[in-house]
Amino acid sequence: MNSRQAITPEQLVGEESPLSATPAPRGQTLREAVDDAMRRYFSHLEGEAVTDLYAMVMAEVEAPLLNAVLDYAGGNQTRAADMLGLNRGTLRKKLKQYDLI
Repeated sequence: MNSRQAITPEQLVGEESPLSATPAPRGQTLREAVDDAMRRYFSHLEGEAVTDLYAMVMAEVEAPLLNAVLDYAGGNQTRAADMLGLNRGTLRKKLKQYDLI
């Protein structure tokens, strides 16, 4: 990839993404884990341009968050929406967006 082309989230998110798959050390806060993941991500860029970083990070974080909360709520979408501080309709829209329902 030449340096004039921006790397899109679709090119970087997945099994080989520097944002995924490295377990956080015990006692590491979510904030610290995100900071570490972003530093790894930037170190893998090797000077390449990147676009839509916010959307990429939100997609990487939002889907597992929704899945974990829904599991914790025993599949009850109303309860999960309350836990997340979302309207149930918004939760359903996001669950569909990530193919979680």
